[in-house]
Amino acid sequence: MDLREITIHDQRVTYRTAGEGPVLLLIHGMAGSATTWKQVMPRLAECFTVVAPDLLGHGRSDKPSGDYSLGAFASGLRDLLVALGHERATVVGQSLGGGVAMQLTYQYPERCERLVLVGAGGLGVEVNPLLRYLTLPGSEAVLRLACAAPIRGTVEAVAGLASRLGLEPAAVVVELWRSYASLADDDTRKAFLRTLRAVVDPRGQAVSAANRLHLAAEVPTLIVWGDADPIIPVDHAAEAHAAIPSSRLEIFEGCGHYPHCEAPERFVEVLTEFIETTIPARITVASHHVLRSTGS
Repeated sequence: MDLREITIHDQRVTYRTAGEGPVLLLIHGMAGSATTWKQVMPRLAECFTVVAPDLLGHGRSDKPSGDYSLGAFASGLRDLLVALGHERATVVGQSLGGGVAMQLTYQYPERCERLVLVGAGGLGVEVNPLLRYLTLPGSEAVLRLACAAPIRGTVEAVAGLASRLGLEPAAVVVELWRSYASLADDDTRKAFLRTLRAVVDPRGQAVSAANRLHLAAEVPTLIVWGDADPIIPVDHAAEAHAAIPSSRLEIFEGCGHYPHCEAPERFVEVLTEFIETTIPARITVASHHVLRSTGS
């Protein structure tokens, strides 16, 4: 699946796409990229048109010094769908991408057929303490030091030794390393901190969709979580499931924050079955405006 690029509003957006059929928009998490979906994209592309972008500030997309809010990401993804000629999509978001997916569904419901939240942010205050610490003043210098070449080299040497000994790293380790290594780039690191501080503060997650989850009742919703998630607690999955009428909940036992990487075959099966057994939403802008105005 070749990496492609498109220019939207004078900014370069890179993405991967493959397959034919109903559109799946796969949204990665913070400090991630479209690469996080590489284990599930080939099988999903057998039945669907899969679109996996690098969000601005991430991967190989441009890293402007602008707005990294959930609303800005949602608008950018709407523009990407339009530019690629896709009218609607099932929106799948992991971690930060889950918060973006919810925002996209809220801002542009006419574009969203289904909503899939994978270890999603924006559903509660609790988050790994390291992310809270990185929002404090002075964290830029600490993160720059932590990502410096000598330290990265030491980690890579240890990983190389393990590989020579026949020890394959777990999927979650691969994802964490990929995110960590990306922060060695100055522009990527700055974009990461802007993104982080848009959704997290020293107390925890600062953005919540709790007061709008009832709106997701209009959209078939699947919630996927690892029961051993160390970044965002699995309790958030149960609470969101209770708040979204008719939503489905799938807990992956023994998985952490990346169930699509840690259990890719099961993830594809669960996602495919969900899509095949639900009717895509067809929400008009007018009907959504009434829901937002009444607050019911």
